[in-house]
Amino acid sequence: MKKILNDNNFVYSNYKKYISFLNKKFASITVADCGKSVLGKTIFGLVIGEGSENILYVGGTHGLEWITSLLLLRFTENLAEVYENNRCICGFNVTDILKNKRLIIIPELNPDGIDISLTGEEGCGIYKQQNLAICNGDFSGWSANARGVDINHNFNADWYTLREKEEKNNIFGPSPGRYGGRYPESEPETKAITRLCRNIDISLLVTFHSQGEEIYYEYGNNTPEKSLYIAKMLSAVTDYTLVKNEGLASSGGLKDWFIEEFGKPAFTVEVGKGKNPLPLTDFDKIYRRLEVMMITGLLF
Repeated sequence: MKKILNDNNFVYSNYKKYISFLNKKFASITVADCGKSVLGKTIFGLVIGEGSENILYVGGTHGLEWITSLLLLRFTENLAEVYENNRCICGFNVTDILKNKRLIIIPELNPDGIDISLTGEEGCGIYKQQNLAICNGDFSGWSANARGVDINHNFNADWYTLREKEEKNNIFGPSPGRYGGRYPESEPETKAITRLCRNIDISLLVTFHSQGEEIYYEYGNNTPEKSLYIAKMLSAVTDYTLVKNEGLASSGGLKDWFIEEFGKPAFTVEVGKGKNPLPLTDFDKIYRRLEVMMITGLLF
């Protein structure tokens, strides 16, 4: 992990090597190909556990928020180490938990966007000229995928209302962030995660973003009854604030779609505080607060 804990090392090629390292080191980790990005990068899923009840953790939806991918990789490595040695994390016996649960972790839903955030025009591939134009050559605020679609605005959850809000904010086409695409699920990254959720019975989903130290848990009248209870537990172990959707964050996201589609609990967790991308000097502090939350999420 230390080898990729800096801005220059966490490009996709090194991320892919780290996935391979985890797969070779831990017999308990299965690596799945969940789909491809716009530029053809594999969207990896890391699976651990023996149970029939599936829980899904997702990171790296926004290019700027690549720290969430690193946090999930650290958790995967720690979880596998403890699981294979029959030890505990935060006082919880991991072996007992994973006899009944199976955790699927997607560290990078948007690998192209992360590469663009880290390397600028070098990461844009065939969309280089388009993306140089829409961000005026400044990639420091890049959250979207390679063709300028914000993955977390591309899910079919009140998408058309979200489109109206985008246009009121002068967002009409490909952009560094907050453009929801030509239609719901237009992007391969979005299709990859919706296909996974439709093919596998997921009982609970947590999607990690940054920043704000907040937990979003509801989606209007569709919110499952036990969502608030679980959210309070997640808040209690992190001291993150519970908040409700509003503005451009009120629909179109993975959490919203999962709640509407399946009627099951889903949460957006905004890790850390500051300006994105959050500095890696904050990594250990953020991880210490999140580890117990990620274990707690396996208990429901």
